[in-house]
Amino acid sequence: MTFLKSKDASASQGSAAIEFGLILPVLLLFLIGIMDMGRLLWANTTLSWATETAARCAAINTTLCGSASQIQSYAVTQAWGVTLLPAAFTVTYPSCGVQVAATYTFQFIIPWLGTATPFGSANTATLSATACDLLQH
Repeated sequence: MTFLKSKDASASQGSAAIEFGLILPVLLLFLIGIMDMGRLLWANTTLSWATETAARCAAINTTLCGSASQIQSYAVTQAWGVTLLPAAFTVTYPSCGVQVAATYTFQFIIPWLGTATPFGSANTATLSATACDLLQH
């Protein structure tokens, strides 16, 4: 028995391929945007963790975190998955004890449309974190 393809069946297969081709770029941008937001949240959480642990180290451990340069170096070791330099961290001694602050410029995978976004420029976002801990020594 021979099966004959109807013209309607082959036409619907072709239209499905065209529809998939039209939606694929939008789907990929959506998925990459989700990954970008995940990376942004990871960088923000890591920056907060690094400043908090560095302030805690400066408050309780003078042998490991006795000077500003030691505190900055310790903070860099705590920033897993984010490339930071010691200069990104600032150490001050206000009334709350020891304060560690940091800034980081995050680079998006795909630049946002337009010249300005709620995050910063079209393809970067500036993240910052501050932590303060009472000196206990």
